[in-house]
Amino acid sequence: MSAEAPARPPGLGEPAPHFAAASDSNPRFVFDTAAGRYLLLVFLGSAALPASAEAWARLAAAQAQGRLDDESCAAFAVTLDPADRDRIAERLPGLRVLRDHDGAVSRLYGAAAGTRCFPYALLLDPGLRVMAGAPLSGLPALLEQIARLPPPAGHAGIETPAPVLILPRVLEPEFCARLIALYEAHGGRESGFMRDVEGRTVEVADPRHKRRRDHIIEDEEVKAALRARLARRLLPEIRKAFQFEATRIERYIVACYDAAEGGHFRAHRDNTTLGTAHRRFAVTINLNAEFEGGMLRFPEFGERLYRPPPGGAVVFSCSLLHEVTPVTRGVRYATLPFLYDDAAAALRERNLRHLGPAEAATPG
Repeated sequence: MSAEAPARPPGLGEPAPHFAAASDSNPRFVFDTAAGRYLLLVFLGSAALPASAEAWARLAAAQAQGRLDDESCAAFAVTLDPADRDRIAERLPGLRVLRDHDGAVSRLYGAAAGTRCFPYALLLDPGLRVMAGAPLSGLPALLEQIARLPPPAGHAGIETPAPVLILPRVLEPEFCARLIALYEAHGGRESGFMRDVEGRTVEVADPRHKRRRDHIIEDEEVKAALRARLARRLLPEIRKAFQFEATRIERYIVACYDAAEGGHFRAHRDNTTLGTAHRRFAVTINLNAEFEGGMLRFPEFGERLYRPPPGGAVVFSCSLLHEVTPVTRGVRYATLPFLYDDAAAALRERNLRHLGPAEAATPG
């Protein structure tokens, strides 16, 4: 019987496959949330191998010199060997170890097959596309290449704006004020985010990752009024820009990012769990202007910040990595629906069995 052949590693210009793996500080580090900077993904196999030990030493030296800083560049060393816990450990900022003890990540990238390992390194751009690859002996050249690269936002040679739709005048000032009054009358509850845990999608809370309060709109008249405005003013533009026919809306909320609480939401995607896989487009509609910070950023597409005017919307695919920067003054109010279609509704119905005891929404 022939030995198992390894998968083909991703080549130049190809997207790096997404995955989650245990790091030294996070039992489920979602790799694609690291986008927005140059990334080195180094498959060691085992740090007991001489070439892998040398590669680790070069990474550690680069981190000590400040060349891996988590701002412009970060490195991830992937190890198959449980004994490497005694040999290598993450060094922050900039150098993390992914413990791939079941080999899933290494097999996905063609760095392992059967009982064999094939150590190598990849250099990824801020959008998680391959810029270069090399055997471990070529790691010094990759580190030198990084030193010559422009800042991450300039990696393409031109600005790469996020593929978003910006649309003013979706909600009129009087309706914005009505939604804010709802929040101020009822207050909001702390809003968590969704995570798959042992095959179920559950709401979790971590103020380091997200700090926001939400009021769930129960008034049917208000919900109908919001639906009507979206149908007349927003959905035709989504159809024109994205050729997508939205037929369903998920959640009616007024969200509050308060500077007094450090309101923010770190980089995330809105459709990565079983309970949220049906979401197609996220909509952010600001309701007021009396705040600073609280802007949208799409790390895969540079440093540009997006802030629609009151009543204006930013619409984007739920697959895009995005964050809400901290509100530094005042309070930002917004309404944040998700849109999907009939086919996605069938997916949502199938996945209902995976929802945990309390369904909550990830943001827009």
